[in-house]
Amino acid sequence: MSVFHACDIRGIAGTELTYELAEKIAYAIGTKLSGQTVVVGGDIRLSTPRMQQIMMDGLARSGCEVINIGTVATPLFYFAQKITGATGGVMVTASHNPASYNGFKLVMGPKPVSEEDINEIARLTEQNARVEAVGSVRELSVIQDYIDYTVSKAKASGMKVVLDAGNGAASHIAPNLYRQLGFEVVELFCEADGTFPNRPPNPAVPENLSALSKKVLETGAFLGIAFDGDGDRVGFVDETGRAVDNDDILVLLAQNYLETQKGPIIYDAKCSMVVPEQISKAGGKPIMARAGHTFSKSAFIREKALFAGEISGHFFFSELGYDDGMFAGLKMCEYISTHGPLSVLIDEIPNYILTPEIRVRYTGTDKEAILAQIAQRLSDFKPNLIDGVRIEFDDGWAMIRASVTEPLFTLRFEAKSSERLNEISDILLNALPDNIRELVNSWNAKD
Repeated sequence: MSVFHACDIRGIAGTELTYELAEKIAYAIGTKLSGQTVVVGGDIRLSTPRMQQIMMDGLARSGCEVINIGTVATPLFYFAQKITGATGGVMVTASHNPASYNGFKLVMGPKPVSEEDINEIARLTEQNARVEAVGSVRELSVIQDYIDYTVSKAKASGMKVVLDAGNGAASHIAPNLYRQLGFEVVELFCEADGTFPNRPPNPAVPENLSALSKKVLETGAFLGIAFDGDGDRVGFVDETGRAVDNDDILVLLAQNYLETQKGPIIYDAKCSMVVPEQISKAGGKPIMARAGHTFSKSAFIREKALFAGEISGHFFFSELGYDDGMFAGLKMCEYISTHGPLSVLIDEIPNYILTPEIRVRYTGTDKEAILAQIAQRLSDFKPNLIDGVRIEFDDGWAMIRASVTEPLFTLRFEAKSSERLNEISDILLNALPDNIRELVNSWNAKD
């Protein structure tokens, strides 16, 4: 499978993403950014140091002025872009993926990287494109500057919190940041280890937060905050030890902004309909974006939004201009410090019947043609095509979309009653081609 995806470059290090391929990618990026200033950082994965050195060497030999910010979490990479004014950037990370993966998050200019940008880098890589020019590499330490800057944007608190860094890149940053703001910090898995020995690096999966839940209860903390492998995603556990859905976190963070100002709030297409309902109720303007980091960020910038969020745990903040899991935790603490325990706030948010994602793998299928066929069959329902095919009603919705990273279709359904959920899901299922419907029925039978 290709390592070039809609939002970034990623694959199993050493097999899919080899060091030889990484060098070709470095020269391809250098071909695009020759003569420009480029920030390069890396996470704590075992393959990262070599990947990072390959990237810096290739960029410098392509005529780029490389700023090496060392081993950092991804929010610091965005911060470094901001303070240096660099045109480009490469963060060596596989984010929330398992330890065997690695990859590159790219910045190619003032706008978020697009599918077209990634496709061009893929084409240049295949062509072994390169330019020969003399560049440079200099080092810049940004950790303390990032902490000082983030502190200036947050509120101090004596609240007790458990920080679960999952042995990721936030391990040596988040505890210092929170302590500088006066928090009583209980550390959990805050020793950087690229093998991720204690839990998988994705905090959006509730099962991955079981140790955090226990630690919150054991210590009597107000909140548990978990970060992914590179610190730009976050998950939460309330004071009762319950893992909290990011749909609800998105609602609360949006309400935090909308108490003092009104404006657009971005949410992704996979969110519960509770999210836009509650944003509207609080006086905001809910705007749906295609699921995926760069798509949400593009909408966030385009709409000049106050805030943007995804159920994956990416949250974007107008104070910063980028997404930051560590800052998301601070904003959540800010809100519960004045509004009461997180468990109570969550219970006040309505809940509808929302299915998990139904993921069906396909082979030899033209996904765009399939989605176009489904959209045509559902034309009477005026489907929303922002992300796959989505049909919407006052009391529910259904969608099918193609994964941008795997040969998968994902489906999801929501309604305000079980009866209505069945009716809405049947509308979509009856519009599927027979082979895809059979895969969905097989998934349902196993589930």
